[in-house]
Parts: sequence; C-alpha cells; structure tokens
Amino acid sequence: MVYSGMGPDYRVLVRRARKLAQQYFLVYQEPIPTGQLVQRVASVMQEYTQSGGVRPFGVSLLIAGWDEDHPYLFQSDPSGAYFAWKATAMGKNYVNGKTFLEKRYNNDLELEDAIHTAIFDTEGEL
Repeated sequence: MVYSGMGPDYRVLVRRARKLAQQYFLVYQEPIPTGQLVQRVASVMQEYTQSGGVRPFGVSLLIAGWDEDHPYLFQSDPSGAYFAWKATAMGKNYVNGKTFLEKRYNNDLELEDAIHTAIFDTEGEL
C-alpha cells in the first residue's frame, strides 16, 4: 500500500487495514483477498465523508496484492471510490507517469522489465 497526500491520514488507514487483515486471518485462517481489503478500506474512507465531527481522509491509495495466481492493483480516492488497474500512477507528476506506463506496459511484460519500468517511473525519470 502506497499513498499520495497527507502522511498522518495514511498511517491511520494503514493501521486500519492491518487490523482488518488480522481479523480476517483469525476467522478464516488465510490472508484477506486483495479486493476485500480494498473494499473495506474504501468503505472506511467513504464513512469519513459523511460523518459529523470528522474530515475526509486526505489521501489516495494504491493497494497491490497477489491472489489466486493473479496480481491485483487498486486505486482508492478520498471519497472512498476505488478502481482496478493493470498499471497506474498518482501524485504530483501522475500525467507523465501514466503516459510513460501506457507506452511501456503490455500483458506480455516480463517480471524483470516490469520491475525496471516501475523503478524508472517511481524515480521520476520520465
């Protein structure tokens, strides 16, 4: 899980996500599926948009996971909406990042190339 936005808000959500994952594991004796974790964290974010006395979380999240031999990547915004992606970027320079990924990404990308692409994009060498 990575974020763009306010660090303290991110830490609150990470703690909540860890707690949700731990509760799931205690009940089912297996890791929480990525989609369920994203749905539950996004639900917490959405609740804060409608609750009195609290402000919405000021973060967007990227949550990645591996379930049933498939990788998953989700993005959640401060409203609690979430989206599945094959590749995406967020933050200050996200437009250039997405353009870079659109040029480099394809379904046949090898692991080494994917790692190089992610590092290259993360370092901002677009």
